[in-house]
Amino acid sequence: MKTNDVILQTATKVVLFLIVLFSVYIFFAGHYTPGGGFVGGLLTSGALILLLLAFDMKTVEKILPVNYMYMIAVGLLFAIGTGAGALLFNVPFLTHAFTGVDLPILGHLSLHTAALFDLGVFLVVVGVTMIIIKTIGEDD
Repeated sequence: MKTNDVILQTATKVVLFLIVLFSVYIFFAGHYTPGGGFVGGLLTSGALILLLLAFDMKTVEKILPVNYMYMIAVGLLFAIGTGAGALLFNVPFLTHAFTGVDLPILGHLSLHTAALFDLGVFLVVVGVTMIIIKTIGEDD
C-alpha cells in the first residue's frame, strides 16, 4: 500500500535546503569554531536520510545518481594527500600551510590546506553513512 506523504515531501524540500546550507556553514566555520568536515558531513547525511524517508530509494537515486564508493575514495585521496603533501616539503605528516589573499569583493580571505583535509573527511563521512543507510534500507 502506497501512502500519501505530501506534507512530509513538501516539508522535506524546504528543510533539506536549510540543513545543507547549515552544513556548508558548519564546514567552513570549523576552522575557527567547533564544526568542520566531520560535523558538516553528518549534517549532509542527515539531510539525505530525510530525503530517503520522504521519498523512496529509487526516486532519490534518480535525483542524486552518486556512487558513494567513489565518494569515499576521493575523500580518502584528499585527506591522505593533504596530510602526505607536507612530506614533500620535509615537514611532519599533517602539517598544514596557510596564506592570506585579498579579493576585491570578499576582502581578506584565509586559505588553508586544512580545508582540503576537511573536504576529504566530509566526503568520507557522507559516503560511509549513506552506504550504511542504503544497505540497511535495501534489506527486505
